[in-house]
Amino acid sequence: MTMPSDNPSVTDIARMIDHSLLHPTLTPAQLQEGYALAAKYGCATVCVQPMSVVAAKAALEGSETEVCAVAGFPQGANCLETKVMEAERSIGEGATEIDVVINAGLTLGGHWDIIQREVEVMNATCVRDNAILKVIFENDFLQDEHIIKLCEICTTAEVAFVKTSTGYGMVKQPDGSYGYQGATHEHLKLMRERSGPNVQIKAAGGVRTLDDTLAVRALGVTRIGATATATIVQDAVDRGMPGPIPAGLSAGTEAAQDGDTPGY
Repeated sequence: MTMPSDNPSVTDIARMIDHSLLHPTLTPAQLQEGYALAAKYGCATVCVQPMSVVAAKAALEGSETEVCAVAGFPQGANCLETKVMEAERSIGEGATEIDVVINAGLTLGGHWDIIQREVEVMNATCVRDNAILKVIFENDFLQDEHIIKLCEICTTAEVAFVKTSTGYGMVKQPDGSYGYQGATHEHLKLMRERSGPNVQIKAAGGVRTLDDTLAVRALGVTRIGATATATIVQDAVDRGMPGPIPAGLSAGTEAAQDGDTPGY
């Protein structure tokens, strides 16, 4: 695996981004706006629910942006057969990447044989159909020992990516409210240290600015899940980061307002 350079181009930054279009309230019109935005800014993928794969694929035709679909999202409690079915259907409809949520209860319970089989079967399904797998841990629910074990399992299974969070793994706080930390630097460092060199790291949850992106990139992250795509990439353009610049962008282009596509 090639580690990120210290002097990334605007395109390098854009190609780190899976533009998240996962919020359950997104309308078809908002999803179409999201596809157009991701293509304009040159994202690696749009990350969508399985029912949106066909529309996303059609909207992105002719662009460099691919379709990533989720499986077992967001709780990871689906049967393995259901996750496999979701992955197979999404890949058949045009997705080239699958982000699957691991079962947190089984992880916390130490049922590593079941977790290992799920990772192996999901990865084999994706590899067979020329797609890549990202395994979502939901770190907010876990302790370091669980994260380390998951990294070891994913390394042995030769998955493409391990990923921090769904963006929806809310934890009840002492005051009764719910919140999550998402991709913390401590967890990203741990995941990079305990994953094999061929396993890449995806940070999701809380990466909302160019400075956030550069900070996690310096930790070895090669992909992020984000909704603040316009802000991140346009800031890279406006700061004069090296080209090439994604087609349709130039210094001074007005970025879309954050919040147009709610999510991470």
